[in-house]
Parts: sequence; C-alpha cells; structure tokens
Amino acid sequence: MLTVRDLVDELGLTLLSGEEAAEAPVRWVHISELSDPTPWLSGGEMILTTGLQLTTPKLQRDFARLLCDHHLAGVGFGTGFAHDAVPEPLLEEARIVGLPVFEIPYELPFIAITEKAFGRLVNEQYEVLQRGIAIHKRLERLVLEERGLDELVGAVSAAIGGVVMVLDARGETLAAKTFRRKLSDPAVEAIRARVRERGGARQSDFAPEHPEVAGRSLVLPVSTRGRGTPQAWLVASRDAGSLGDFERLILQQAATVVALELMRQRVMRDTERRLAGDVLAQALTGRLPESEVGSRLRPFGIGERAAVLVFDGDDPGAAEPELEAALSEAGVGALVACRERLLCAVVDGGAGDLDPIDLARELRAALAAGHGGEGVRAAASRVAPVGLVRRSFHEARCALEATGLSNGAAPEVASYEDLGAFRLLLAVQDDEALRVYTESVLGPLEDGGGEYGDELLRSLEAFIEQNGQWEKAARQLYCHRHTLRYRIKRIEELTGRDLKSARDRIELWLALRARELIA
Repeated sequence: MLTVRDLVDELGLTLLSGEEAAEAPVRWVHISELSDPTPWLSGGEMILTTGLQLTTPKLQRDFARLLCDHHLAGVGFGTGFAHDAVPEPLLEEARIVGLPVFEIPYELPFIAITEKAFGRLVNEQYEVLQRGIAIHKRLERLVLEERGLDELVGAVSAAIGGVVMVLDARGETLAAKTFRRKLSDPAVEAIRARVRERGGARQSDFAPEHPEVAGRSLVLPVSTRGRGTPQAWLVASRDAGSLGDFERLILQQAATVVALELMRQRVMRDTERRLAGDVLAQALTGRLPESEVGSRLRPFGIGERAAVLVFDGDDPGAAEPELEAALSEAGVGALVACRERLLCAVVDGGAGDLDPIDLARELRAALAAGHGGEGVRAAASRVAPVGLVRRSFHEARCALEATGLSNGAAPEVASYEDLGAFRLLLAVQDDEALRVYTESVLGPLEDGGGEYGDELLRSLEAFIEQNGQWEKAARQLYCHRHTLRYRIKRIEELTGRDLKSARDRIELWLALRARELIA
C-alpha cells in the first residue's frame, strides 16, 4: 500500500504538515493547476501543483480546506515557478485540518514523482491480482475435491481475516466461519433482516449499517442461475480495518465459487433423489427381488430391518428436503422419495428400539410447520425384515387410506391397528389368489373398457377415495363431473355393481387394493 509518507521518504523530501494523516493510502496521483480541482477527483488522490492560481492568502487557505474535505491523500507543492516556497497561509490551514503537504523543489520534475508513484501502484495491483489468483485457485480446488461449503467459507475467512457466512434467501445460515472476532447476535440478526428485506428481486451487493460492522463489512448476492434472484448471500466482516482492494477482489471471486459449490450440491441432491426414487419404485413394484432389496437400501443407511412412513400433503415434492433434513437430524438412516402422490420414507429399523409411530408423529409435526399445516396426514408400518419393504409400504399406505375414510375420527398417525378390512388382503400370502379375486371383480373394466379401461379404473379409485363426492373426485381426475358421472355409470354397467350400495363399494375398493398388492 503506497502512502504519502512512503513517497516522501523515497524521494528524500520532507513533510511540512499532516504527519498523522501521512499514513493514508494513495489511490492515484493527479497534476492540476486549478484553484478547485475537486469536481474531477473522487478521493484518495495525491495532488501535484505549482499553485499558479493560488495568488491570495484566501485562495491558498480555501485550497487546503477543499482538498481535505474531499478526502485527498496529500499535496505536493512545486516551488520555483509561481512561488519560491510553499505559501504560509496554505501550510497554516493544512496543519489545522491535518492535510499532508510537502515541497517539491524546482530540480525535481513532476514526472519523476508520477513515475515512481505509478510504478508502486501498478506493482501493488499486480501483487493483489497474484494473491487473488492464488486464493481463487485454492477455492476452485476445494470445490473440485468436494470439500464442502464449510471448507470454502473457512478458506475465505482466513484470506480476509474476518467472519464469513453464507445465508440462504430467507436469511438462514448455510455455513459460517469465525476468524478471531465473533459477530454479536444483534449484528447477525440485522444482516439477516436486510437479506430478507431485499428478498425476491435482482439485487447487488450492499454494506451492512449496524454499528458493530459498519465500514468493515460487505454482503454479496450469490446466484446459481447466473442472473436474476440470488439464491444465497455471502456475508463478510473483517475483524479489524476496512475492506481493501484485495479483500473485495477475494469476495467477488468467492461469490462465484460459492455459487458453483451450491450448484454442485444441488445436482448431487437431485441425482440422489432420482436414485432413491428409482430404488423405491423397483422395491415397491416387485421388480427388485426380495434378496436384492437389502443390498440396494444399505447405501442409504438401512440395515436388516426397516419400516415405511408415508405422508400426504399439498406438495409432497416440496416437503422432501425437509423430511430428509429432519431424519438426518434425528440420526435415522432413511431413503426418502415420492411415490403415488405420497411422500415416503423407508427408515432403518435399528436394533429393535425404533417406534415408527412416534417417529412419524415427530416428522409430521416438522412437515406441518412448513407444508400444509394440519392438513399433513401420516401413517407408519411395523418394523419388518427389509426384504418385505413392499408389503410394509402397502401396510402404511392402506392404513392412511383407511383412516381417510373415517369422517374426521382419524388418529394423528395411522398404523396397522387402523387397517380394518385391509388386514385380510395383507394377510393373504398367495398372489395368485389375490389375482383371481381382482380379475373377477375388475376384469370386466379391463376387458370391456377397451382403450379406456385404465381411465375407468382411475375414475373408480378416485370416486371411492373421495367418498362418492363428485366435485372432489372430478377435480382429482381433472375432468368435468358430468364426464365422471358417465364413467361411473359405465363401470356399474360393466361390473354389475351399484356404487350406491355399501357392500358393492367395499368389494370394488378391496379389489383395487388387492390389485396394488400384486401389481
């Protein structure tokens, strides 16, 4: 960092005023003979002048005061032209306001001073760039080595010598690292509030205004989509001193690298979810032999015994990350995926001390807080050998459906005890017997419905699930209620059953559930 004192010492000159302020950094060197050059200056420059227009004591005093008020680094006054020495009124005012002033003798040309200053400044900028490149390479290596967001934040914290945090769009902490000085809770909360305020629109970086961090902090948006609304914010606050060029360069680079890390994590999570969904689909549809189920579920932390939990809410896909986080926090190995409009979790049965109902109750409360409120319904199967996960899924799903027909008397978490007539189906071990029963009841729909057979089956299932409520069932099927009435009439004609009859409706309902078990 080039200072006025450094330049004066290197040139063998003497400071005439402003000893204390001579340690201020020099941002640039400017030559001017104007009595007021400040409109063309931005602060931090050092002025070189011969004072051609400073012909009166008042102009000389005003000149010193103007430069100080504009936060200039100092003044080099060339003598031997308009003035034989630095004017005393200018020096008196400079000593009052603390402006560094030094004399430049006639023999020393201004070009020698600018060359020396610019050489130092260019070298400093090159050094900053080199250090920035080295830090950037380190951050890139951390991403490539998949060291995680915490390692990235730690590296940035050490580079700037301060606190670094990554907040999501809601102001929640994704990662944080303290160098030596920890930020107080009020300061952190003030930054969170600013992040939440700036919310949904495209945003640029901003400097926090809380007294504890003002002047030494910066918050930058992090966008994983390249433009538009930021998905996260990078917060940095130096332990001491303001943020210099080097720190600002590092933070700009860090915002890009953090965006890459967040994208990597998102892609990894999406891949894991697709894998989990594929494994669950194979296990629940019977495409995966029972002997292979255990080996496919083991990478998800599921051992020899497992239970299945199912949740029904407005948006199961949106609740999937929260369910994963809640299970991880509870220390339970689990595979989480969506299946048949339900959010499912195959959880490790542990050493026999797991109570699936209690776990489902806790998870339901966590999901209800952010997704659907009290509308989130839950069910849990019993703990069983992991090879029977398909049967466990149907046990939980059927319990959830059975309690959905209970007209408001459903328990908080449905279980085996609530299965009712479903127990009969789940107890039948002979798939061929279930197939014969299903074909005898639903066969006419598949045979006589032609290419619309599947639509008739879907319509029948929706109508029964919605307790015969035409509007709700039609909405579920995305069709008009008159279309649904026509389909139900056709179902009654083909099967010879009357859906107004409780006995016929139960028989069709059991046949649909048996069809799922052998699918």
